[in-house]
Amino acid sequence: MPTSRSPKRGAKLAPPRRSRLILPVALIIALSLLGVVLVALPASMLNRFLAPSVVAGDFSGSLWHGSAGTISANAHNLGAVEWRLNPWPLLHLTLSVDLHWVKLGFVADAAAQMNQHDLILTHVQAGGPIEDLSEFGIAQGWRGTSRFNFSTLKLSFVNESGRAPAATLTAAAGDLNVSNLASPQIAGGTDLGGYVLHVDGVAGATGMAAELNDTGGPLELTATIHFSTDTHTGLLSGTVRERPDASPALRSELNTLAQLHVRDAQGRIPVELEFTL
Repeated sequence: MPTSRSPKRGAKLAPPRRSRLILPVALIIALSLLGVVLVALPASMLNRFLAPSVVAGDFSGSLWHGSAGTISANAHNLGAVEWRLNPWPLLHLTLSVDLHWVKLGFVADAAAQMNQHDLILTHVQAGGPIEDLSEFGIAQGWRGTSRFNFSTLKLSFVNESGRAPAATLTAAAGDLNVSNLASPQIAGGTDLGGYVLHVDGVAGATGMAAELNDTGGPLELTATIHFSTDTHTGLLSGTVRERPDASPALRSELNTLAQLHVRDAQGRIPVELEFTL
């Protein structure tokens, strides 16, 4: 007679295959319901999640994929933004969204992920006139064209005693290029050429470092920038000298600077500049 294949007494039966599918199916159903809700809710619901000082309007679309034609903070115009939400990370308490931002002639695209600890921007592509950013206190009075290409920008939220969480830059990797740079406070607003700022690192105990070099023009510049993430201050140190095509006004200002900082054997003038961000 054939051997019986019935289970032995006391042996544990394997759980039905159907029970193994419950969790994945439940997650799919939950995600589907979340997607339906996000599509159904209008984009204007975003106002419920904004800080009191931020006002948005001219909405279109939904919370999943929508836009706000006007955004302002403390009465400052912040431009317009379009977003596309990625719902799956919401199940892990992480906000993931693709952003398209416009401020006059300045345009930026990025992917953003935010949780209670960090805001991480990746694939940051941006560019336009730097004067269109003056309302943010960036390069006020300066003119030129900028181009951002960053693979990563990470901001961490720091809780200080008695204060709201503050965002601190903790990692960055990429380049910032500017061309046709000019300021009315330097050589009467003459063209100062182009420059590239390269940063690739994680903030350490003393902050972050970046390299600044010219890309052609009337000035030859080589410098290093050390930025303190604690005090939000920076120190630029390096050398500068004029090229043959420098304007008389620019040469005159460099000669004045050379009276304070003596040129080296190659004619370069040492420079050191502190700034606050």
